[in-house]
Amino acid sequence: MERIASDKAHDLGAMLEGYECPAILVSAHYEILATNAEYRQAFGDIEFDAAPRCYEISHGYSKPCDQSGEDCPLGAAVASGHKERVLHVHQTPRGREHVDVEMVPIRDSRGELAYFVELLRPVPLASGEVAAQELVGSSPPFERMLAKISRVAATDASVLLLGESGTGKELAARAIHMASKRSAKPMVTLECAGLSDALFESELFGHVKGAFTGAHANKKGLVELANGGTLFLDELGDIPLGMQVKLLRLLETGTFRPVGSGEVKTSNFRLICATHKNLQQMVNAGEFRNDLFYRINVFPIAIPSLAERVEDLPALSKAILARFAGGEKFHLTNSAIRELAAYRFRGNIRELRNLLYRAVVLADTNVIDSKVIALCFEEDKSIVQNQSDEMRDETAFAFPSAGGGRWPNLRELEHEYIESMLREFGGDKRRVAEQLGISERSLYRKLQNK
Repeated sequence: MERIASDKAHDLGAMLEGYECPAILVSAHYEILATNAEYRQAFGDIEFDAAPRCYEISHGYSKPCDQSGEDCPLGAAVASGHKERVLHVHQTPRGREHVDVEMVPIRDSRGELAYFVELLRPVPLASGEVAAQELVGSSPPFERMLAKISRVAATDASVLLLGESGTGKELAARAIHMASKRSAKPMVTLECAGLSDALFESELFGHVKGAFTGAHANKKGLVELANGGTLFLDELGDIPLGMQVKLLRLLETGTFRPVGSGEVKTSNFRLICATHKNLQQMVNAGEFRNDLFYRINVFPIAIPSLAERVEDLPALSKAILARFAGGEKFHLTNSAIRELAAYRFRGNIRELRNLLYRAVVLADTNVIDSKVIALCFEEDKSIVQNQSDEMRDETAFAFPSAGGGRWPNLRELEHEYIESMLREFGGDKRRVAEQLGISERSLYRKLQNK
């Protein structure tokens, strides 16, 4: 009987080569019976004489995952009788990496569960610890984000990445692209902030020679360059209102015309958008098209702020230090970690990276302790205070006098006051609304009622 069972397992193991991702054959008792070439290339060889269990190889556990504080896809598949899927952090030759695990049950001739095929798809750019990867973390919010990235990557659905500035939205977009069927084609990025209508149209759709002053040659647009791949529109909320209808037409029909050309072209691309703004509020304020919002908001993914994933700070900090330390190893003490955890990083990971770079410069040794971190914070406070003083001097609001015998009315004074604040805060309406103690919608209404 054992010989027959072994032969069946061997035959089923040969079937694993039909999968294009790493795959293993597992018994109902967690024993790994076979692997395919993709698995051996990604995770290494397994010594079968020792009767290895999947939880031992993947996690280094002495008992199944569901008895070690994690979800167990095999246990879930046994309970449901159907395939199950879960995001795990696995031990790999490169360290701990996030892996999307799918467990497919196989029944025997009597309809009973006999084996399980475990499909393992590593999440691109993602790591549970310091590695060459760029998305680092293991906190619940980070895991939930990665699970959504892994799910949607296999489809062609449009994705909307929502999160504060500096949270890594472009890295998330790259992870989606690299895990998709379009990964062999380019991911083309357009930074939408600060573009006029004309420049946005030219960048997106391209132009022909002579279309406008300075158009000395034909130029392909990013839509055309993204054909077969992914088009990533960063800071979508800054797209000029007049161009939103043309973007909508592109998404609806898949067709476009280069500036100055009558030729209609087509492009097959996957759309990923990102913004730190509240698009729904912009729709309500008339600053973003309602139809475009619902066209792009197919699969929204919230990118957690650093404040939501404080427990990832040690791994994140270690990974950042490893990347720009020039081969020299820097050690971050526990007191330094506590100092960082108590700080509100409004610039998120981008601000953390800048601060750690300053810490490397200011540290006298390769040990970065709380004193060095505190010194970095003091430098920050000093610079910010000096800038604020200068801005107050330059942009302080001056009440208009009654020149020519006319005093401004209250509405005019209010408008001048708001415009002065907008200049001071670099046009950031959200911050101005916070300072005024009103909603952004109310602020937009006040700006419209000049």
